[in-house]
Amino acid sequence: MPLHLSRRLFLLQSILLTVNACKTARKSSDRLLIGTINYEQEKEKIDRYRRFNRYLSSVLKALVEIEPTFNERKALERIQSKAWSLVFAPPGVAAYAISKFQYIPIFPMQEDITNLRSILVVRNNSPISNLKQLEGKAVALGQVGSATGYYFPIYNLYGLTLAEVLLAPTPKTILEWVAQEKVVAGALSTKEFNLYSPQFSPTEFRILYTDSHLVPPSSVLLSPIIDRTYQNRIIKFMKDAPPDLVQETGYIPNASVPNYEYMISVVERVRSIATHLYNKPARLF
Repeated sequence: MPLHLSRRLFLLQSILLTVNACKTARKSSDRLLIGTINYEQEKEKIDRYRRFNRYLSSVLKALVEIEPTFNERKALERIQSKAWSLVFAPPGVAAYAISKFQYIPIFPMQEDITNLRSILVVRNNSPISNLKQLEGKAVALGQVGSATGYYFPIYNLYGLTLAEVLLAPTPKTILEWVAQEKVVAGALSTKEFNLYSPQFSPTEFRILYTDSHLVPPSSVLLSPIIDRTYQNRIIKFMKDAPPDLVQETGYIPNASVPNYEYMISVVERVRSIATHLYNKPARLF
């Protein structure tokens, strides 16, 4: 092949590759997948994001979709794969996503943080009166990623050998297992306890232990693989959203992001404690 034709062919191939790369980059920013956790498949929780989806789709000229998962473990899998562009993340998931996968916190969520303490509950007629008495007993925890159901209780149970640790798919399941005496104790948040315990007998449960630390509120996170310019556009449009839409979606556009420093330190500590979590017995040290 003549040299001048070879050069022309090379240039043509280079141009086509550049055009295709530009198309791929443009298409990747034309779709925004929003992740959230929806324990009980609550339709109203999904519905409250619909107007937000339509708003972002309109201003970004992009396809915006909501993808609910039903526990924190599934959420962490999606975050690890960088599938979610935007995440409405509870505190444990947020801390892990920020520290391990470089997700970027942009807004706090509206929450009563005084109601976000981690507690361990037992049946009201249980003889257990302190954490040490859980030695050799079966305990229910939340899914990995839950601040109040997983990280804080494991941190507080350090040094114990439990007969078994069962990971419940939802906070309500934890109370069901305690009520059924499948486990002696279960971990969840005060908020979740106040929400689900009325569905049982009024005297069914007793709070055995309350962690002294306030859990930081949930956050809206941005994926680190989103282009910086596109990140700035998302932040701007979320700040400029109509007030009723912001209220409905539940984020605070003009507030500082939560401080996850202590939460991240708990997550890191628990990762080393939980190495034998799935064993029977489970040694938490």
